[in-house]
Amino acid sequence: MGQRGRRVLVVDDEENARLGLSKILEMDGYRVHSVANGQEALDYLQQQRVHVVISDLQMPEMNGISFLRELNRNHPGTRFIMVTAHGGVESYLEAIELGAYEYINKPIKLEELRLVMKKMLKGHKLPKTTH
Repeated sequence: MGQRGRRVLVVDDEENARLGLSKILEMDGYRVHSVANGQEALDYLQQQRVHVVISDLQMPEMNGISFLRELNRNHPGTRFIMVTAHGGVESYLEAIELGAYEYINKPIKLEELRLVMKKMLKGHKLPKTTH
């Protein structure tokens, strides 16, 4: 399977960022679902497996690092990209240590995202369900 039809979950509390990123990914052929926070994402993942989760770092209630920890616990093998406008070395290192494939600063450069997605998904299949 090429990139077309790959399932992506976008998690961002900023509606414009979430919808903009979703639209770009859809134009590139991905099947995209978006939610406003980590808990909504975890609820969605109970029903639907995805190839990639793209999550903002700074979100109320459950930040991107906490969400990544829960994702690893409940859905191991799911590819993860952290995006942020407010990150630093500490959050970068923690995200990578927890298994984030990439850490991208906002505003997102489209060519960088496309390259990361293509490289990350090369030969990647849906993770096995754990529920």
